[in-house]
Amino acid sequence: MDFTEAYSDRCSAVGLAAREGNVKMLRKLIKRGYSIDVPDNRGWMPIHEAAVHNSSECLRLLICAAPSDNYIKSETFEGMCALHLSASHGCLESVSILLEAGADPNEVTTEATTPLFLAVENGHSGIVKLLLQYGANINGHHSWSGWNSLHQASFQGYTEIIKILLEKGANKECEDDFGITPLFVAAQYGKLESLRMLVSYGANINCQAKDKATPLLIAAQEGHAKCAELLLSKGADPNLYCNEEEWQLPIHAAAEMGHKNILELLLPLTDRICDRGKGKVSPVYSAIYGGNKECLEMLLKQGYSPDAQKCLTFGCRSPMCMVFQKEFFDLIPVLLKYGITLLGINLGYCLYHGKFTLFRRFLKLGCWLPSEDQIPEFVSYAIKAHEQYKEWLPYLLLAGFNPLNLLCKLWIYSVHEDALNFVLEFTNWKRLPPAVERNLSDYKESSTWIPNSHFVFIPSLSHLCRLEIRSILKSEHLRSDQFIRELPLPACLQDYLLFLDILRVNAIPAVVESLDDSDEGIPPASCSSSEDAEKREACDAGARR
Repeated sequence: MDFTEAYSDRCSAVGLAAREGNVKMLRKLIKRGYSIDVPDNRGWMPIHEAAVHNSSECLRLLICAAPSDNYIKSETFEGMCALHLSASHGCLESVSILLEAGADPNEVTTEATTPLFLAVENGHSGIVKLLLQYGANINGHHSWSGWNSLHQASFQGYTEIIKILLEKGANKECEDDFGITPLFVAAQYGKLESLRMLVSYGANINCQAKDKATPLLIAAQEGHAKCAELLLSKGADPNLYCNEEEWQLPIHAAAEMGHKNILELLLPLTDRICDRGKGKVSPVYSAIYGGNKECLEMLLKQGYSPDAQKCLTFGCRSPMCMVFQKEFFDLIPVLLKYGITLLGINLGYCLYHGKFTLFRRFLKLGCWLPSEDQIPEFVSYAIKAHEQYKEWLPYLLLAGFNPLNLLCKLWIYSVHEDALNFVLEFTNWKRLPPAVERNLSDYKESSTWIPNSHFVFIPSLSHLCRLEIRSILKSEHLRSDQFIRELPLPACLQDYLLFLDILRVNAIPAVVESLDDSDEGIPPASCSSSEDAEKREACDAGARR
């Protein structure tokens, strides 16, 4: 059985008469001695029926015939007395009769709700006035959350009731259990007229809840542009930090939630210390966190740095780090457009997410190679992508990355032998660091790894020369083959410096083709003389060795 729905067969004859407003029948039943306190399936007694249906004569009859003074306070199964029900349903005459009969205007339900709160909640301004005349507590907490009637009126947008409450002495700065005021409520729910009314009565527009959030922050977060505009026009401070960690401003909320119109309002008013300031968080992070491309571009266009400070709050080294963390890869072109500095660890993120085209693009754009302190983390990402090593490893090594950085125990024991052999081709395999030699020897004994056959021999002089030449060149010279292509050397020697012999043997045509394509428009060095022919022959012989 439903304890909230009314069933006629579960209601007493007296209750039915009160529900129907049948005064004649009710008088007859009372005269015959019928009980007036028999509840129905909802716990409703005849007095509740009469109060809700605004049957004033029935209500007076029941009050006069009440078996005790407590009859007027009798509660339904939901903890509602007759005054609660009549206030909630807008039955002004019933409310008046009950108050005259001594009903308590501050009686609370099982949910700590008062008649005044119920009248406000349902927009019954006349009942609000009447309850206040009879002593309803205008500033009491009228719900479990600590909201009172002014909070509720602000939430509902009932400006007439807000005005009544304020003029009757309601505390405009009253707070609920979370430190939230009625003005905050109006800003949070976009109740512009409520907000305007509270502002006109002097409510504090820079109030802060217990977590330090402000009305401007919450309006920015929820996208209530008109409310944000009103608050700013009345002096709301956009530079009040608004949470327990003391980093978030309204501009962060607008950027994260993608509210461009509010972000546009806040950009010229927000202190730029949040951009690069120590211990602060740039709103660039917030835009990326929310995946909002247009907000991100707005910030960068206004001069916010794509190279924002480290963000410990989100555990990110840089905005690009967050892009990979959130996997919002469509934001990368925006960051590149505004000149973000590409860090070596970004290459590792590309490997972790299998973004090999992006990996190659970063290298071409001058991405830094992983620094010494980043090597362990980078190697862990490289291991994850080792099966696709042909997609990225040649480009990394050709860009000047020291292959010895990969030849740690973790890499040696984790990757396929093809990848391991490929890396060794870029070294002097006969003069490896002792630790690397030990690891390789141990691995060979404990696995089925077969090193390339020529690793038993001393590398050719030509190979040692190219290693030496490349070690002299700076990494920025090696990131593109253009520098080597412009050296005054025969094309065959340029090819050799670019490891085309190794790439061809290892069947990595994509890299070979890209290097061959770069020859277009560059006149090859002449090898027509007998001297140059000898150089070319020596070059080819070295490559074969």
